[in-house]
Amino acid sequence: DPSSDLRGNARVTENGFLKRVYDLAGQDETDALYSEWADSYDDELVGNGYRTPQRCAESLARFVDLDAPVLDVGCGTGLSGAALAAVGYSNVTGHDVNPEMLEVARSGGMYRDVAVTDPANPFPFEPGTYAAITAVGVIGVGAAPLIVFHQCLDALGSGGHFAFSFNDHALAIPEYPAAIEEAVATGLAVVAAADDGPHIEALGSRSTLFVLERRL
Repeated sequence: DPSSDLRGNARVTENGFLKRVYDLAGQDETDALYSEWADSYDDELVGNGYRTPQRCAESLARFVDLDAPVLDVGCGTGLSGAALAAVGYSNVTGHDVNPEMLEVARSGGMYRDVAVTDPANPFPFEPGTYAAITAVGVIGVGAAPLIVFHQCLDALGSGGHFAFSFNDHALAIPEYPAAIEEAVATGLAVVAAADDGPHIEALGSRSTLFVLERRL
């Protein structure tokens, strides 16, 4: 229960969205919370020490050229896009299911283009269109379901890279690490990098960043 990590921390308030995100019940409730959160999302996350976007961007830059086309899945308000831009990526497209959050990302100017994701057809392009796909803080408890992991790998061509994070809540659920193990065991991908580090400092939470290279 993340609430045990929140006591005594002035930044993570009782009525803050960050405290509520791990207790969501179903997609409708998740969508409603993120829509309400859009205007204050960046301030709350940055103010509480959200380190995963920067760590993910720096890790991806070890493997993928900075002018390569990158798709930022679940980009939200654009914190992940800002981190990618900060390390030098210049050709990034942002996708998200939430129009309110995506409008904030659009206004930030860090993406070449943004689009609302259709869950029924999340990647309406040929596999291999993008050299890399990122999903920063996207797949896990209170966020996107694990099927997004498989969809992202399927949208890459051979040699493409998938950079994503699983926080400590996700890694405590066997299905999440098992998805990576299956992709490796079947020869679909290899793990190019795996790095444990701080996720949200005010919570004391951690995340592991993975960069997978698709091989098939």
